[in-house]
Amino acid sequence: MVRKFQKMKLVCVQARLGSSRLPKKVLLEVLGRPLLLHQIERIERANNVDKVVVITSTEKKNDLIEEICKESNIDYFRGSELDLLDRHYRAAIEYKADFVIKIPSDCPLVDPKIVQEVVSLWESNKDLYDYVSNYHPPTFPDGLDVEGCSIEALELAWQRAKKPYEREHTFPYIWDQPDKFKIGNYVNSHGNMFMTHRWTLDYPEDYQFIKTIFEELKAIPNFGMSDVLELLKRNPEIADINRMYLGVNWYRHHEGALKTVDKAQYKNIP
Repeated sequence: MVRKFQKMKLVCVQARLGSSRLPKKVLLEVLGRPLLLHQIERIERANNVDKVVVITSTEKKNDLIEEICKESNIDYFRGSELDLLDRHYRAAIEYKADFVIKIPSDCPLVDPKIVQEVVSLWESNKDLYDYVSNYHPPTFPDGLDVEGCSIEALELAWQRAKKPYEREHTFPYIWDQPDKFKIGNYVNSHGNMFMTHRWTLDYPEDYQFIKTIFEELKAIPNFGMSDVLELLKRNPEIADINRMYLGVNWYRHHEGALKTVDKAQYKNIP
C-alpha cells in the first residue's frame, strides 16, 4: 500500500502518568498550570513545526491526560503503553506526517529555538540525513532533548526493531545502525553540558529545580536556554537542588547493548 503523507513536521510529546519515582509528574503545577501545558506552549513557539500532538497510552490511568488535552484544545493520540516506537509511528500515520519529532514530557524546559535548529538541520539536508537530533551524541543540558526522523526511517525501524529497549525508546534501532541510516547532530556551541546540567523531570528534586526556574524567569515568558544559564550563573545554588542526579539517565539500564552510546554519557546510582 502506498501512503500519501502531507509535508507536515509533527512534534510528538510522549506523556503518561505511570512514573514510579514521581507520580503524575507531567501534571505537577508551576505558576498555577500543569507542566505539560507549559511545555506545549514552549514547543508551539518553534516557527518551523506544523503540529504538536500529545501521545499517551490507552491505559485507563491516562484518561486524565486526554481530558486536559480536550479542555485545552490540544491534539492527542493514544496507543501502546510501552512500545513508544509503535506509538510514534501510528501517530505519524494518523496525522500523515513526513517528519516526526520526539520530545519527552520530562523536558518541560524545552527551548523552541533548539527545536527550530534541529528541524532546520533536516529541512536543509533531506538528502543527507534520515535522523537528526541534538541528542546523539548529547551535548545540551539533559532535558533539552529533540530527536526527529523521516517517516520512511521511522517506518523501517517500526518494521524491524525487535529488542524491548528499541521499542520503548523509539530511536535506538536507528542510532545503532549508521550503515543503514544517515544521522545528523546539532551540537551545543557552549560545549558539552549533558553530564553537568540536569534540567529533566524524573525525581522530586528535579521538580523543585524546574519549578524554581519557571518562577525566577516568569518575567521572561519566552525564556530559553541562555536565560536559564544566566540565572544559574547568578544563582548557582539553584543547580544544587538536583545535583545528586547529574548524569543519571536511562542509558545505564542498557549498558553494553547500546552500540553507539559511550559509557561517559551516563552514570549509575546506588
